[in-house]
Amino acid sequence: MRIGLDFDNTIAIYDEVFHRHAQAWGMPASVQPTKHAVRAWFWDQPDGNTPWTELQGMVYGTKLDEAALGPGLEDFLRACQARGVEVSVISHKTRFPALGPQHDLRAAARAFLEARGIVGELGVAPERVFFNATRAEKVARVASEGCAAFVDDLPGVFTEAGFPEATRRLLLDRRGEISDVPEGTTVCADFHAVAATLWGD
Repeated sequence: MRIGLDFDNTIAIYDEVFHRHAQAWGMPASVQPTKHAVRAWFWDQPDGNTPWTELQGMVYGTKLDEAALGPGLEDFLRACQARGVEVSVISHKTRFPALGPQHDLRAAARAFLEARGIVGELGVAPERVFFNATRAEKVARVASEGCAAFVDDLPGVFTEAGFPEATRRLLLDRRGEISDVPEGTTVCADFHAVAATLWGD
């Protein structure tokens, strides 16, 4: 059995990182410390998408080491090891940011996975980490990896053409904010809920 995991906002959680560094662009500290709230503040500003895009490049690059792990992820990966379940990391991630300094975002993500023990100690093999240039390539990889289930925070991944019908769809919604849940998708608040959904514990 193989389980696939998204990377951004699934394995790596950026809420506090976005909130902390957005204040350098003038965002008030009173803005709620979530990625969505920070993005909404930028989008309310004149030409706010430009600094928002630059901030994303920084957070996903040089500040990635400040990100948290998805709640329950380490326990989940240990449970996978105990059950002989293999795990693939499958992400839609360009190599370089759209704006700002051109950090290698994929190298930063691999370094994060290794530093946190996800690749290695917690059982993910280096050759089972895939970064894809488009969402279509991402879902094609989910299919080629033969994932029995895939965990992602974006509903659109599960409705992308080519997403394998046999793969169980597990939508990670940590704050209960997602309203457009695709049919046939199970919503999980964290990786403890993912484990309970898959194995009943």
